[in-house]
Amino acid sequence: MPAIQAAPRPAAGLDLALIGNCTVSALIERRGSIVWCCMPRFDSTPVFDALLHSRDGLPLDGALTVELEGLARTEQSYDPGTAIVRTRLWDDRGQGIELTDFAPRFITRDRVFRPAQLVRRVRPLSGHPRVRFTVRPHGHWGATPPTLTRGSHHLRFVMPDLTLRLNTSVPLTYLVDGTWFSPAGPMSLLLGPDETLAGGIDDTAREFEEQTALYWRHWSRRLAVPLEWQDAVIRAAITLKLCQFEETGAIVAAMTTSIPEAANSGRNWDYRYCWLRDAFFVVRALNSLAEVGTMEGYLNWLYNVVRGAEGGHVQPLYGIGLEKSLPESVISRAAGYRGMGPVRVGNQAQEHFQHDVYGSVVLGAAQAFHDHRLFRRGDAADFAALEVMGEQAWALHDQPGAGIWGLRTRARVHTSSALMCWAACDRLARIAVVLGLPERAALWQQRAAVIHATIIERAWNEDRQAYVESLGGRDLDASVLLMGEVGFLPRHDARFASTVAAMEASLCDGPFMRRYEAEDDFGRPEVAFNVCSFWRVDALARIGRHDEARAAFETLLARRNHVGLLSEDLDPVTGELWGNFPQTYSMVGIINGAVRLSAPWDSAV
Repeated sequence: MPAIQAAPRPAAGLDLALIGNCTVSALIERRGSIVWCCMPRFDSTPVFDALLHSRDGLPLDGALTVELEGLARTEQSYDPGTAIVRTRLWDDRGQGIELTDFAPRFITRDRVFRPAQLVRRVRPLSGHPRVRFTVRPHGHWGATPPTLTRGSHHLRFVMPDLTLRLNTSVPLTYLVDGTWFSPAGPMSLLLGPDETLAGGIDDTAREFEEQTALYWRHWSRRLAVPLEWQDAVIRAAITLKLCQFEETGAIVAAMTTSIPEAANSGRNWDYRYCWLRDAFFVVRALNSLAEVGTMEGYLNWLYNVVRGAEGGHVQPLYGIGLEKSLPESVISRAAGYRGMGPVRVGNQAQEHFQHDVYGSVVLGAAQAFHDHRLFRRGDAADFAALEVMGEQAWALHDQPGAGIWGLRTRARVHTSSALMCWAACDRLARIAVVLGLPERAALWQQRAAVIHATIIERAWNEDRQAYVESLGGRDLDASVLLMGEVGFLPRHDARFASTVAAMEASLCDGPFMRRYEAEDDFGRPEVAFNVCSFWRVDALARIGRHDEARAAFETLLARRNHVGLLSEDLDPVTGELWGNFPQTYSMVGIINGAVRLSAPWDSAV
């Protein structure tokens, strides 16, 4: 394709909107450029990767862009209750265009239609604006320019591992040559597999939008939302749903790789995989809104992990197709987000021993034994598989590991790991009661009691007046706040309240909380870890500090980006978002906080 002279490109940032359909997803910046998209899976090599080639601003290469001549202002929002994004671009004469972006998802022939496809509809709003279309997918992170072939109404981008077809009503000559022109009317672009489109381009795009909007509105309407903060909760729920790769049921931690946790920190990791811990929290949050379909799909994937575990050992994470090996490597061709490399693919944490994972497995599956709404409830065979996880939890609860944060060079008996091992035994006992297995219930109750006593005795530090990050240690760690979340301690427990106070003094910048105070492989954490800030909100509510919890929650909500999404980390001084995006942990915090703090419905109706 011929070179296109472009104006200085906008700087990269996390003011991004997510579209998707549980097969593919894409991130769209404020001006409407699609700057990140992996196909045909969330963890595939990206076809649009401008976000990680952004040393000098967001480039046209590796992006799908519509530019407006004389751009003066932009607007971007979701259609309420959907995963459809509208971006409006206005020039300095008041002329404008609207971009509508989505990935098709709707019911047809009694099944969910969710192709590996992105749809963009473009329409003039006023006047005769001049626009320029650019579609420049990358192969192998830009190492292999795609071969372009042209049909009557489509372009084919042939790359080493994938061929994409762009069916479009945009004049191909203008698109290929990068020509500025004034649209005569609405236009559509459908980018996906190299397959012939059955219907007309504009008609198909319009029908797909209508059906997709209807699907999401029906999905959102079924959520049992709290009275307060409904819009924030609905957006968080849709975002979490989009992070499930529905073909297998796996739930990814985030859609991106290598957005640094802080500027020039080197803390750049690939989160496009399924961490069993993160997935449990996603399932738990959606269950609290009466959305159990995500859990049902996830359990199909999870039991494959459990039944395939050799000797009972479970990794902290797996690929969305159950891949065990996720070797970590650096992509030297990509300079990284704002030039802050490295860009990593794969994740070494697959090799770690993180003993909390066994609790995450059991907790993630537990509701299926109690919930009568499910198509398939947990049975004796499932319980037997989970007991293998319980045996691991019992054997490892007092053994050193990498811990919840996946520390690469420091093994300890982490309190949060022992806590989740307790949760595994505790929930197995409750499941055994439901299944009418009193002997098994007694065994797991006894083991849970032993672990509980161990944590109470060895995790408490008298000098710090707090439960600390490891048994016999003295450093503070926000993950200890999960004692409240998993029901380890009663409400208003004095030691828990003291622990919260100690953490506020050591780990907090106002309502923003860092993960831990000890140095790790990269030094001391510089930024707040968003889910930790939400854990504090939950803890404050549990110990009776409701007004403070509500104030902190409102402050955290105000730090979401312009469309209501959060990344992993936040700079408490500048308010800037950092880390992979959107982060499921963080979006879970929004739901949990709202459910915990909202006034009841009967107070209003």
